Amino acid sequence: MSSTKGKILIVDDDKFLLDMYAIKFKEAGFDVSLSPSGDDTIKKIADGLIPDVILLDIVMPGMSGLELLGQLRKDSKIKNAAIIVLSNQGQPGDIDEAKKLGVDGYIVKASTIPSEVLDMVVKTLEKKHG
Repeated sequence: MSSTKGKILIVDDDKFLLDMYAIKFKEAGFDVSLSPSGDDTIKKIADGLIPDVILLDIVMPGMSGLELLGQLRKDSKIKNAAIIVLSNQGQPGDIDEAKKLGVDGYIVKASTIPSEVLDMVVKTLEKKHG
């Protein structure tokens, strides 16, 4: 990684949350990209975006976050990216499904403040990339 802590792609259809997390991660030294949907995320990666970490919501219009996660895990260009779900869906079934699809972390939005999300992302990156 360069002088930044890494590249993060935040995928969420909630513009307020995208903007809030963008500020939080930029202040912490990350290179931040934002995506409002699964289709937009796939396009960004096809166009050459190679994030170190993807923060991914589950409930989105069109393609769900779990569908997107399944597609992302098949893309060899981003095989080293840490993918962390950030969702209000905290039911065991959702978490189990995300784990089966190879998620590196699962954060429930409603019970986590932004600074804790940042800490979890940093720890996950350190664990995955050393």
